Amino acid sequence: MKRDELTIFDSEAVREKLSYPDCIRVVREAMMALSSGETRQLLRTMLSLGPGRTFAQMPGALGERDMFGTKTISVFADPRSAGLRRHRGLVVLFEPEEGRPVCVADAEEITHIRTAAATAVATDALARPDVSTLLILGTGGQAHTHLKALPLVRDFERVLIWGRTPDKAEALAAEYAHLNAEAVADLPTAAGEADVICTLTTASEPVLKGEWLKPGAHVNLVGSSGPGPVEVDSALVVNSRYVADSRASALDAAAEFILAREKDLIDDKHIVAEIGEVLLGRVEGRRSEWDITVYKSLGHAVQDLAAAAHLYRSSLA
Repeated sequence: MKRDELTIFDSEAVREKLSYPDCIRVVREAMMALSSGETRQLLRTMLSLGPGRTFAQMPGALGERDMFGTKTISVFADPRSAGLRRHRGLVVLFEPEEGRPVCVADAEEITHIRTAAATAVATDALARPDVSTLLILGTGGQAHTHLKALPLVRDFERVLIWGRTPDKAEALAAEYAHLNAEAVADLPTAAGEADVICTLTTASEPVLKGEWLKPGAHVNLVGSSGPGPVEVDSALVVNSRYVADSRASALDAAAEFILAREKDLIDDKHIVAEIGEVLLGRVEGRRSEWDITVYKSLGHAVQDLAAAAHLYRSSLA
């Protein structure tokens, strides 16, 4: 590879070279670096281009003398599948010595994989070690990636899949039959049986209620990534130990948290920690087997940059 050559990873290359075990490790390290102040980043900027059309930028640096860059994406409603959104874009990476752009990677594939990897990291840190039942809410791309990542951190005996379109839930369960997956229609009952729940929907109103959860459950809130759409009700937020990927991002854009705060049910201190603080041992995540823990995933630039940096460095090796 020539010194000034720009390395490009298209979607196929990202899928081939960014393994889930590697991405889980990389994201874990990135979130600890974020919470220890080693990284630099700005809050994401989002420009509305009309209903169902958003342009966003997320700049950041992995360290003062480390790789830096930006993730630039469009989030558009998918005309081929009602209710789904496509994240198309690029992660652009620069080296820290001369400031040269060295890598461009497909942002949609990195987003799919690193989001599931971040959920796996949080589940490993917050869920009880003896969990047996996983509930997936949603049947889109993130459902697939989470079903690949989460079994790497916990041994699930059952996987329950719920979707607003039963046929899609049935098809997804059939595809993951090797995980003992089954489609469910009765969501309150399924939620009451689940030890780990992942909300991966495009819902604008709550589909999961706190009163359905059993003590000790862990919930990953992933589908809503900005103010407005909420996947869970305020009771779930209020009654949980609420951990965010980034405190600043959650205060600015975690829809279900903002709604509960606007109702004066909680204040900013309800965010007990960033996941990086839990990983570093600075804040206790789960304090007892009865705690209901929540991980709020908004996605963070350092996750994308760390994944792209891993791809680039692996290609050099």
